[in-house]
Amino acid sequence: MLWGGRFTEKLNNTAMEFSSSLSFDINLVEEDILVSMAHSTMLADIGIITNDELKSIHNGLTVIKNESSAGVWNPDASIFEDIHSAIESRLGELIGATAGKLHTGRSRNDQVATGFRLWTKKAIANLVEQTSTFQNALLTLAKLHTETIMPGYTHLQRAQPISFAFHLLAYVEMLERDKKRLQFVLDETDSSPLGCGALAGSTLPLDRNTTTEILGFSKPSSNALDAISDRDFVLDFLNACNIGMMHISRLSEELILWSTSEFNFIKLGDAFTTGSSLMPQKKNPDMAELSRGKTGRVYGNYTAIATMMKGLPLSYNRDMQEDKEPIFDSFKSYSQALSMMTGMIETLSVNENRFVDELEGDFLFATELAEWLVVKGITFRDSHHIVGEVVKVAEDNNVKLHQLTIEQLKNINIVFDETALEVFKVDGALYRKKTYGSPNPDMVRSEIEKWNKLLNRNNIIF
Repeated sequence: MLWGGRFTEKLNNTAMEFSSSLSFDINLVEEDILVSMAHSTMLADIGIITNDELKSIHNGLTVIKNESSAGVWNPDASIFEDIHSAIESRLGELIGATAGKLHTGRSRNDQVATGFRLWTKKAIANLVEQTSTFQNALLTLAKLHTETIMPGYTHLQRAQPISFAFHLLAYVEMLERDKKRLQFVLDETDSSPLGCGALAGSTLPLDRNTTTEILGFSKPSSNALDAISDRDFVLDFLNACNIGMMHISRLSEELILWSTSEFNFIKLGDAFTTGSSLMPQKKNPDMAELSRGKTGRVYGNYTAIATMMKGLPLSYNRDMQEDKEPIFDSFKSYSQALSMMTGMIETLSVNENRFVDELEGDFLFATELAEWLVVKGITFRDSHHIVGEVVKVAEDNNVKLHQLTIEQLKNINIVFDETALEVFKVDGALYRKKTYGSPNPDMVRSEIEKWNKLLNRNNIIF
């Protein structure tokens, strides 16, 4: 126990169990050791401990790190409040009284906050790398399908023709924004609280610049009270997870729909699907469904931290111990979902001709017909009304647009001629798009090339 001198009784066993965070902050064992090594190095530099003591501390911490990695040191949560006290206790067993000098000039508050920030930076790097891998998988699939036509939807109703590659590139864009959000969180996290103590620094001449440099932070935090109180970086990290999971959930929903017999557009690989305990024919998109489902869990983690923080006075309050489980859980869920989505994209197959015949003359070419009329000199508002009449005639006659005769079109408006019928053809429909950012295959191929170059550069944000 790192405290207790002014107490006459030890902490109640049930209270210890209730208050211990060791079961989850053991995830910070490596970061806690790194922070202790940096702090002890600085203490030696300023003459608080000797070089021999520094060597002893570092050797002991290295032993603990190796013991933890090997699984031979497993501190008991009924004895230790947190990973910090567990490490210090084990260090005392290994090197004796010198271990008591390690805590000089610091509090668990700045120690844990610094380790937590180090862990968050590492988690961000992991997610960025996974996101880039996911983007590359999407690009690889998109490259094969720049001319695979499919309906684009609004309100889940057919709207306009697009390509499968164009649809996939929309997710590449989303994922890039996810990485930018993580970059923002990294910048916010990249300041060191070490040396801030409990809330007001120290009377000792601690060199915070030295520990900041050793630990790889860009700067020391400038206000000790804020540094100990701050969990904005946790909330922003969780929000980045929220939005990233939301994007994964949207694609999951589409993969689920596309893999149904009704859509018959894709088949998911066996390695990322499951069967039914009753129905032998079933091939269920469980990994997509679980990714969609875990999104709600990740949202809940953000709400938990935001609610916990909203009423806390400065600086540290024990409530803030609740900051770690949600972020560990959200990171795990997000990381796993990115892995599952990458695997599904890499192993799915596409029914390339699924919509070719079905979309010939489909009503989703109505906008293209309206734009054809605009080129003929008719205002768009009038064109919109005219095409509405064309669609109604086709519906009344139970035919598709390309099955209307030129006479039927001329009965609606005399401006129609034979070239209007070309608008209803699937063949060449995508190439008729002229604007930047459209599904014109030439433009889509240029976008794929652009993204391949961007992602093949060093994409790690450190």
